[in-house]
Amino acid sequence: MALTWLDSWHDIGWDELEALYRAAALGTKTAALLQTVFGNSRYCCFARDADGRLVAAGRVLSDGADCAYLCDVAVHPSHQGTGVGHEMVSRLLALCKGHRKIILYAVAGKEGFYRRHGFRPMRTAMAIFDDPAAAARRGLIDGE
Repeated sequence: MALTWLDSWHDIGWDELEALYRAAALGTKTAALLQTVFGNSRYCCFARDADGRLVAAGRVLSDGADCAYLCDVAVHPSHQGTGVGHEMVSRLLALCKGHRKIILYAVAGKEGFYRRHGFRPMRTAMAIFDDPAAAARRGLIDGE
């Protein structure tokens, strides 16, 4: 399967990125929100199929040396299980080479995918969510 890989958001349509996140079941992220978060990310990666359709995306927040946060990795269902997600994560990790730590939080049930890339569970990771009940329902935090 021939894909074109891009490392800039400049040729990405925000509406098509919103549709990708919806199709990949990663929640509702509006085109405006995605434009903000990708625009403020240090590294971005996208994949288009032979027809020019956006089939994968991901990004990294980083301070450039110590800490990087890999986030928002999305693969269209038509390309899941084909290695596109592994290639996306590999490309993003290569961009982070030299950072002392790279963190992420995974969709519940996808931990094994990230473990194959070297990620390990943290004992002290914590988070504040704007909707803790929703985060608990998604398995991201313990409900209290």
